[in-house]
Amino acid sequence: MSTDFTPTEMMTIAAARALTNDDVCFVGIGAPSAACNVARLTHAPDITLIYESGTVGTKPDVLPLSIGDGELSDTALFTVPVPEMFRYWLQGGRITTGFLGGAQIDKFANLNTTVVGPYDKPKVRLPGGGGAPEIASNCGRIFITMALSNRGFVEKLNFITSMGHGEGGDHRARLGMKTKGPTRVVTDLCIFEPDPVSKELTVVSIHKDVTREQVQENCGWTVKFADHVEDTPVPTETELAVLRDINARTKKAHEAA
Repeated sequence: MSTDFTPTEMMTIAAARALTNDDVCFVGIGAPSAACNVARLTHAPDITLIYESGTVGTKPDVLPLSIGDGELSDTALFTVPVPEMFRYWLQGGRITTGFLGGAQIDKFANLNTTVVGPYDKPKVRLPGGGGAPEIASNCGRIFITMALSNRGFVEKLNFITSMGHGEGGDHRARLGMKTKGPTRVVTDLCIFEPDPVSKELTVVSIHKDVTREQVQENCGWTVKFADHVEDTPVPTETELAVLRDINARTKKAHEAA
């Protein structure tokens, strides 16, 4: 085990551990992509990674800058048209896990990637939803990875781009959604999971040297903690080496481009 790691490395590795060889995973760009590829390069070599551009079974040597990065198609088993990706693979229920990030999230794991402030006159206009709303609705389950901050974890979203658990409880089911929705939110300080009944995000694990007070200080709502909060296992030397190696290769490749 290593004691020398950053909060971001802890977040990425903790997120990677949630994946298995049996997962068919729809991967978001950024932190989700890093986590999924760390899983592929460590404990889940047979995981199937799918990106929104239609690449299936991709095994990138460097992390992509966008879904259009040639690295994805170059290393994929095959590539399908985007309409087929969404209609046949995603809406057809063939993807077990979606891995998303966002600019903002609320206590029911709804995500905002559209605007901060009023829609017509926003303080910040964000990149938008892309395929995330469909991923959030149609994948068997959703993992979310985001750094914990008051700016990102907010009491109320100005705009819901991707449906989490809506207003809580059985809201997804009442809307006719048959998938589980978000089942885990991994941050750089702790791990949340939805309460089985209310669906409110609840801290189930806290990372090394992080206090409950720190978690609360960095969250925009009153945090609920599970009856038994675990200590997140620290990264292993292998996990850190794999993550740092792919980050170094990515940096080198993008600097040369």
